Amino acid sequence: MKGEIWMEIRNDKLKGLSYTNIARKYNIDRRTAKKYVNLESKPKYQYKTPKKRKIDKYIEYIDELLAEAPYSAVRIQEQIKDHYNEKISYTAIQKHVKETKSELNKKATVRFETMPGLQAQVDWGFFENYKVYDYLGNEKKLYCFLMILGYSRMRYIEFVTDMTTSTLIKCHVNAFKYFGRYPEEILYDNMKQVVIKRMLKQKDSQMNKEFEDFAGFLKFKPILCRPYRGQTKGKVERTVRYVRENLMLGIKYKDLIDLNEKAFKWCEKVNSKTHSTTNEVPKIRLLEEKLNKMAREYIVEDNNIRKVEKDCLISYQNNKYSVPPKYVYRHVIVAVLGSILRIYCDGNNIATHPLSSGKRKMIISKSHYDLLTTNHTGKDNEIFNDSLFDENIKISDLGVYNYE
Repeated sequence: MKGEIWMEIRNDKLKGLSYTNIARKYNIDRRTAKKYVNLESKPKYQYKTPKKRKIDKYIEYIDELLAEAPYSAVRIQEQIKDHYNEKISYTAIQKHVKETKSELNKKATVRFETMPGLQAQVDWGFFENYKVYDYLGNEKKLYCFLMILGYSRMRYIEFVTDMTTSTLIKCHVNAFKYFGRYPEEILYDNMKQVVIKRMLKQKDSQMNKEFEDFAGFLKFKPILCRPYRGQTKGKVERTVRYVRENLMLGIKYKDLIDLNEKAFKWCEKVNSKTHSTTNEVPKIRLLEEKLNKMAREYIVEDNNIRKVEKDCLISYQNNKYSVPPKYVYRHVIVAVLGSILRIYCDGNNIATHPLSSGKRKMIISKSHYDLLTTNHTGKDNEIFNDSLFDENIKISDLGVYNYE
């Protein structure tokens, strides 16, 4: 080995590089790297210039995957094949994966803390041994929605009888009202109400469109928990256990309403006690949270999703409202704030109208049909006949109601 290479290896170790990283850099075995570092004098044999390996150009990609989750060598080999159409030796991948995982496992687990106002964590709890009945006397399954603010440790829980996306959104709105505001981002396990198809990377995952539109409306960022990384969502998972062992143990309740009243009192109690980790009271620590103010209310209905018909209209409370023609046959979300109705698609506000207090009215912005009238004539213009435009119908102007 050349003297300067030997010195570089020793210097790399002094800089903090691990034996695995040194071995990777100089294409030598990890044990050899350790031996060179511990040598007091230059080795007598000469260092050979390492040959480039096929795996070398994918090392960074492999390390990126392993940073997300401890994927197997087989899974990583498949990912390289799918993304780069390149077949890499399983043995080479397995060796690198084993060395990298070993290095990662040696690092001490650091408690995951968040800055004020940055993050909340959400999870479901299933209480299979507890019964609740609907107004018809039918037995329903009992679930618990839990949200905890990462910095203050403020907790909110709510019991429900289903885990639909609509219910999840309602629980979010109720939690935000309880806290008074909401954080920049929220961490989720890979629940189907948030993500339909989870990929190795969040950006490649297929998100639940209804929930994605809700997050876009309030402008908070959903963060998917890395698979197999339990520590990242530890705060809310500990809260699930705490609810089971503290609130629910020996509890008596008449119905779901009574149970949620007890749950609210429980939240008030635990949020007023000193937290064992922070040694501070969550309600006092909440004052330091830099949360976002709910400038507009998200009205949640059991079915607040609407489909745009071919006449560029959606139905809401027995009235019709127009949207731009490019959204025909798309699904949109309706949200009402005071006397204003807004329509969203893909998280974007695509139409704004005055909320009609009447029934069977059509509230239309003529600008939505300008493109149609420019490119079509004759029968296509029947959309502008008296059956649609009535003198009693108020035509909305997006410019007037633009509150963005």
